[in-house]
Parts: sequence; C-alpha cells; structure tokens
Amino acid sequence: MAKRLFSWLLILSGVVLLAIGGWTVYTGIRSQKEAQETWTEIRPEPRPSYRPGDLIGRLAIPRLDAQMFVVEGTGKEELLKGPGHLEGTALPGTAGNCVIAGHRDTHFRILKDIRESDEILLESGGAVHRYRVTRTRVVYPTNTGLIQPRPEATLTLVTCFPFYYLGPAPKRFVVQAELVERAGDRTTVGLRIPDGASKPGD
Repeated sequence: MAKRLFSWLLILSGVVLLAIGGWTVYTGIRSQKEAQETWTEIRPEPRPSYRPGDLIGRLAIPRLDAQMFVVEGTGKEELLKGPGHLEGTALPGTAGNCVIAGHRDTHFRILKDIRESDEILLESGGAVHRYRVTRTRVVYPTNTGLIQPRPEATLTLVTCFPFYYLGPAPKRFVVQAELVERAGDRTTVGLRIPDGASKPGD
C-alpha cells in the first residue's frame, strides 16, 4: 500500500511539474508575441529611465536566427515576459555594463549555442547597438564580478546553468560582449534587425 501511494505521489509530482513548465513556456511565448505587436506599433522612444515591466529593447543574434524582446527588471513577473534588464546597470549602447538576465528554459535557451565573436544586435531608443561576444563563462551565483560596473560599453547576458537540469540550476552561464558600433538610425545598412527573424517558440 505504501509503495503504491508513493508511486502515485511521484506521478502526481511529475504532472504538476510538467504543468508548471508548460505554463511558463506558454506565458513566455505569449508575452513575446505581445511585445512584438507593441514594438511594431509604437517603437519605444529613448528614455532616461524605465519602470519594471516596461519594454526597453529588442535583442537579436543573427547567426542563430533568433530575436527576443527585453523588459526592464529581473523580478519573477518581468522574467516571465522576456529577458530582463538588471535595474541600475547601464542602458543599451551607453558606457558601462548593460546586464540582461533570462530563463534558461525559455528565452535564453538559445545561449547554449552562442560562440565567441558572434554578433549581438540590441535595438533600443531608436538606435541599433552592435556588440561582439568576447567570452563565455560558467560561474557560481556567488561570483558577481562579471555583472559589476565597468568603464567600457559592455553587454552581459546571464542565465542559469546547466541548460538541461531538473530543479534550480546550481551555476550561471555568462556571455560578455563589447560594443563595436552604435547607429543612430535603425535602418543603417548592416545593423537593421529584420522583422522576420525567428523568435523563441516559433
């Protein structure tokens, strides 16, 4: 009797975990589609600051044919919508360390395939900023050195690691990229992000 009960508890736990995972993925896909519609309609203008949940930019990795929309904040609700800009860090294209975090099982799963020298385009405030990946690292959560302020314009992407792991992942996967070009016009040749690029979940 006890073994049977234990088996049913395991099955029930598995169903609950699958339901939670499915809901998380669905919410992420829906939020990104809503963000794309908003972006297409209003193209957010530059601001000196943003409120948690505000749409602040569009991030694309051309080699991986991927794009996603970035919101302000890294709280639970914000990260369900998409990758979140860590409040207090530099804004896209400005001097300093622009830190963006995302979930490994939804929006930032794509980072498992990123390489050094890959190009990352970050469109925000009417401009497209082009970054080049300089390194990737796996660190423990207590290692916060890579998200600290720095004088040069840097983009840091952070997600949990390993990418395929049941439960809370013990480490962090960090991508660092340097700003190589800032364009004042999003239609500048070579920097425009194609609207037809694929999105996570498509």
